[in-house]
Amino acid sequence: MVSPEPRKRRGPIAAWALALDAWIDSSLYEIGFRARQFWEAATIFFRRFRVTGWRRAIIEVLSEGFTLGAGGVVVMLALAIPAFQDTMGDWRAQGDFAVTFLDRYGNEIGQRGIIQRDSVPVDEMPDQVIKAVLATEDRRFFDHYGIDVLGLSRAIFENVRANSVVQGGSSITQQLAKNLFLTNERTFERKIKEAFLSLWLEANLSKKEILQLYLDRAYMGGGTFGIEAAADFYFGKSVKDLNLAEAAMLAGLFKAPTKYAPHINLPAARARANVVLSNLVDAGFMTEGQVLQARLHPADVVDRGEQKSPDYYLDWAFDEVKKIAKPGQHSLVAHTTFDPNIQKAAEESVEFHLRQFGKEYRVTEGAVVVIETNGAVRAIVGGRDYGASQFNRATKAIRQTGSSFKPYVYATAMEHGFKPTSVISGGPISWGNWSPHNYSGESAGNITLIMAMAKSINTVPVRLAKDHLGIGPIKALAESFGVETPLEGHKTMVLGTAGMTVMDQATGYSVFAQDGFVGSRHGITQLVTRTGEVVYDFAKDAPPPHRVLSEQALKSMNTMLAAVPVMGTGRRAQIPDIVVAGKTGTTQSYRDAWFVGFTGNYTAAVWLGNDDFTPTKNMTGGTLPAMVWQRLMVYAHQNIDLKPIPGIEKPFVDEQIAAKAEEAQKRTEEQAAADAAAQRPPVLSSRTTAILREMTRLFQSAPPLVSPPPPETLSAL
Repeated sequence: MVSPEPRKRRGPIAAWALALDAWIDSSLYEIGFRARQFWEAATIFFRRFRVTGWRRAIIEVLSEGFTLGAGGVVVMLALAIPAFQDTMGDWRAQGDFAVTFLDRYGNEIGQRGIIQRDSVPVDEMPDQVIKAVLATEDRRFFDHYGIDVLGLSRAIFENVRANSVVQGGSSITQQLAKNLFLTNERTFERKIKEAFLSLWLEANLSKKEILQLYLDRAYMGGGTFGIEAAADFYFGKSVKDLNLAEAAMLAGLFKAPTKYAPHINLPAARARANVVLSNLVDAGFMTEGQVLQARLHPADVVDRGEQKSPDYYLDWAFDEVKKIAKPGQHSLVAHTTFDPNIQKAAEESVEFHLRQFGKEYRVTEGAVVVIETNGAVRAIVGGRDYGASQFNRATKAIRQTGSSFKPYVYATAMEHGFKPTSVISGGPISWGNWSPHNYSGESAGNITLIMAMAKSINTVPVRLAKDHLGIGPIKALAESFGVETPLEGHKTMVLGTAGMTVMDQATGYSVFAQDGFVGSRHGITQLVTRTGEVVYDFAKDAPPPHRVLSEQALKSMNTMLAAVPVMGTGRRAQIPDIVVAGKTGTTQSYRDAWFVGFTGNYTAAVWLGNDDFTPTKNMTGGTLPAMVWQRLMVYAHQNIDLKPIPGIEKPFVDEQIAAKAEEAQKRTEEQAAADAAAQRPPVLSSRTTAILREMTRLFQSAPPLVSPPPPETLSAL
C-alpha cells in the first residue's frame, strides 16, 4: 500500500494573500448590506412625506419650477456678464473736454462736452420742472426698482388699444442706462443689457443721482445735451428760472427732441407741451386750475433760425478731437472740414428716397459719408433722425459689405500681375464645403476680370482668392487702405461677409480716388485754445500720406470700377458728362445694400438697411443706394472744377469704357470657342467614317423603291 504524498505547507505570503482576499470579500459584503439597510430605512422614512391626489400635483409643479428657476438663473447670469462689462472704467466722468466746432467756412455748428458748472443740482431746480419730467417720462420713478412693471403693462395695454405706439414703457433708469452704456439699435440683446444695467444703476446710485444724470445727459434737440443747456438754448435763461409753460415744453422734448424742437417747429412743441400739462393733471401732481395759465400762455422761444445741427458729424468730430488733443487741453475751438451744403444734400437724398421708396423696399434707415479727394470729410449722415436715435450708423454700425468688398480682392490681384483683360473661369467652384454661386444662378464661363467686376460675378473673386492670392494678402491690403474694423480672415470674406462701417468703406474707396495713397482722411484741420493758441494743425502735425496701391494697379482698378456704372450693376449711379467709378453691394437675404463710388472730386459711401437686421424687399445696391448716391453727387459737383479720376490718363467717356470692355470680352469668347473647337476630340474612328461614306454612295446610286408619279399627275395637283 502506497501512502499519500504529504501536503505542502503554505508560505507566509500565500497565507497573507488569502487573509486579504477574505477581508475584501467580507468588507464588500458588509458595505453592500449596510447600504441596503440605509436605503430601506431612508425609503421608509420618506414614505411619510409621500403625497397623493391634488397635493402631488402642487409638489410636481413646485419641483419643476425650482428646476427651471435654477436653469434660468444660470442663463440670466450668462446674459448679465456682457452688460456689466460696460460698467467698467470711470463711467460717471463728465469728460474733460468742452469743444466748440466751426465748419470749413468758420461758422459755428455746435458744441460737445459737458462743463461741470453747466449742471444744476436737482434740489435747485423748480418743482414744476421735476414734476413735468416725471409726469411725462416715469410717474412711478420713486416707487420701482429700475423696471416699472406696472407702467410697462399700462403702456402695452394703451398701445394695443390704440393699435399704435402711443406710450413708452421704459423707465427713466432704463433710458439712462441706454444713454450711458448702450446704443439705440433695436435688438433683443440690447434690451436685455438695458434691463440688467437698470437694476445695476438702482443698486449703485440713489434715485436723486439717477435723475440728475438723466437730466444732464439727455439729448434735447438743437445740438444741446442736458436740461440746463436746453433752457439756455431755447429760452435764454437758466433752468432755475423756468416757468410752468417753459418747463412743460422742455419735458416734452425727451420723447422726440428733433420732432418737437421749438426752434424748428414751434406749433408742434406747444402741442406737445399741452400734452405734458395734461399728464401733470392725470398723474395728480397738479390740478387743472394750476396748469390753466400755462395752457393759455404757451412758451415763446429765442429765435435761433432753422439751421439743423449736424449732430452725427459733431459726435464723430468730438471723438477725433479726443484722439489728437494733448493732455491738459480742455476748452478748445475745432476747425473742421464740414461742408453744410453737402451735408444738407446728403440728408435730403437719403430722406427723399426713403420717403419715396422705403415702403416698397421695406427699408427704414440709411447712412452716408462723403470725403473730398484731399481727404477732408465733408458730410456724415448717421441716420434719419438724431433725436430718435443718437446711434451713428455711419461710424459705429458694422454691417456686411456684400459685393462692395470685391474691389479689395481685385486690387490684390492687380498687385499680383493680373490685368483687367486677364481671363479667368467664372464657372462653379467649391472651397471645402463652401460652394458659392452667382446672383443669376448660372455659370459665367471664361470671362475677363473687367466684365466680372462690372457684372458682379461671385465665382471669379473666389477663384482668385483660392487658386492665386490667398486670404491673407487680401485682408492685409484692405487694412492698409484704412479699414479700421477688425476683419475676420475667413474665406467667405471675399464675398463681403466681413463687417465694416460706412466710414471704413468711404475711407477704403478714397484710396482709388487719391492716386493710391492713404492717410489723408481727416475731419479736424486745426485745434485752437480759447486764447487763440494753435495746438494742432493737420497740415503740419499729421503724418504724411503714403502709397498703398501701385500706379499700374491703380490704373487697372479705376478702369474696372469705371465700367460698373456703364454696363454693370451700378447704372443708376451715372452722372451726365462726369466719369463715375464705384461698386454695388448686396448681402444675404437683402439685409444690407451699398453703393460706394467716387469721381475725381469726391468719394461717397451709401448704406441702406434696417436697424433690427430684418431683410428688405429685394433691394440691391444697384437700386436705392445707387440712386441716393447719384442725387447727392449731382449736387456736390455743381459749379466746381471737375477733376479726372487718377490713373486714367485721358478722360474716358462711358462709350469708350464700354467698348473696350465688350471688345475684350468678345475676343475672350471667340478665343474660348476656337480653343474648344481645336481641342474637340474625334467622335468616329476612320474605319467607321469610311463605312458611312460608302453607304451614302450606295444609297445615292440605287434606283428609287417607288416610281415617281407622271408629270400629268403633278400638274393636276
